[in-house]
Amino acid sequence: MAEVKISAEVRSEFGKGAARRTRRANKVPAVIYGHGADTVHVTLPGHELMMALKTANALISLDIEGRKELVIPKAVQRNAIKGHIEHVDLLAVKRGEKVTVEVAVHTEGELAPGANLLENVLNTLTVEAEATHIPESVTVSVAGLDAGDSIVAKDVPLPSGTTLVTDEDAVVIQVLAAQAEEPSAEEAEAAEGAEA
Repeated sequence: MAEVKISAEVRSEFGKGAARRTRRANKVPAVIYGHGADTVHVTLPGHELMMALKTANALISLDIEGRKELVIPKAVQRNAIKGHIEHVDLLAVKRGEKVTVEVAVHTEGELAPGANLLENVLNTLTVEAEATHIPESVTVSVAGLDAGDSIVAKDVPLPSGTTLVTDEDAVVIQVLAAQAEEPSAEEAEAAEGAEA
C-alpha cells in the first residue's frame, strides 16, 4: 500500500464554531492519538483527505508543521446528507508495528449451475497486519459452490503477514437455494386449463 503524503496544521481552536470555520475553509478537523502520547488536534486539507480515504485503510504520512507522523484512519464522520467529511480520528502507527483493521471481502467466480443466491454474511473481516502492509481487501472464490455450501473465515486466503482476528468459524459467505415463487392465480388457472 502506498503512503499518501498530506500536510497538516496544529489546531488551537475548538468547539462547533471553530469546526464550522475550518470546514468553510475546505479543511477537516482531525485528532491523532496512540502510543500513549497526548492527543494532537490538527486540520487537514479537505480534498486531499477525501482522495486519500478513497482507499480502504489508507496509510497517511502527515507533515505536521515539519514533524512527520505516520497514521491510519480509525473513524471518519461524514455529513449525513451531503456526505462531506466532518471529522477524522487518526491512529499514530510506526513502521513494523502490527495494527488491527477491517478489510473488505470480495468474491470471484460463478456458483454451480442453478438458481442459487449468494449471501455475504460478513462484508469485512478483522485482521492484524503490519501498518505499512495493510491489505485493501481479501478475495474469496465462490466457483462451483452450490446451495447449502458456505465459506468460514478460516477458509478465506489472507496475504502473507496478515493474521485473522475474526472468529475463524464465523460464516463469511453462504449459498442459499432460490425460493420458488408461488404461481399467481391466473397462471395456476392457465396451467389447469392447459392440462384439461
